[in-house]
Amino acid sequence: MRYATLEGGKRMRALLVLAAGQLAGASSERLQRPAAAVELIHAYSLVHDDLPCMDDDDLRRGRPTCHKAFDEATALLVGDALQTLAFEVLLTDQDNPLSPLQRARMGAALARASGSVGMAGGQAIDLQAVGQSLDAGSLETMHRLKTGALIRASVALGALAADPIDEALLARLDEYAACVGLAFQIRDDILDVEGTAESLGKASGADQALNKPTFPSIHGLGTAKQMANDYRLRAMACLDGLDAALSRPLLSLADFAVRRNS
Repeated sequence: MRYATLEGGKRMRALLVLAAGQLAGASSERLQRPAAAVELIHAYSLVHDDLPCMDDDDLRRGRPTCHKAFDEATALLVGDALQTLAFEVLLTDQDNPLSPLQRARMGAALARASGSVGMAGGQAIDLQAVGQSLDAGSLETMHRLKTGALIRASVALGALAADPIDEALLARLDEYAACVGLAFQIRDDILDVEGTAESLGKASGADQALNKPTFPSIHGLGTAKQMANDYRLRAMACLDGLDAALSRPLLSLADFAVRRNS
């Protein structure tokens, strides 16, 4: 479990929790558990995503994937344990500054993002799409679930840590997160075309090798780059009129989503 969580990674989802919570007025103490929880869910999803029955990847963050470093059964159990640990960290009573209502809403948001209407549902569509042609709308739906759902949950958990919860801000930040999620995924697809194994820390060209539909394969590389930038700008526009200093981390993360090289 330490191997899958503590070595490398961008920690973008945890940073989104912290940035959204800061904007909403939540104290850092209230943000630690939700930030850890979303990273644990993300780590579990990567361990399972790399398995031979899924994407069958050998490298992650420049190191052997969990099932290569250990074995397939261990990787399966590691993913299961990381998923349950995320909810334990978030929901436990001991030294938890979050109210029962906040924990309940956060737990529900994280569960939705992880399940059939989130990552698991998106991954199911992804597996079925190998070698198939998807229209642009279906591709976007797949990635709103597979990638976007946890990014939206990360921002929601940050906003939900505030006391009182600002429902109008929560809705506004959800639109921001939906745009960031798509920008992030489009950039991922672009990097699969343009990146190298050294820069990515994993095999490049994997989606092309599996004949998976991607934003560049459907729209073309140039259009995909423009789409990523358009979603970045839409995300940033969601923050117009909010406190400039407190919004800056979220603006930077929207930029990072489309400018990163790994």
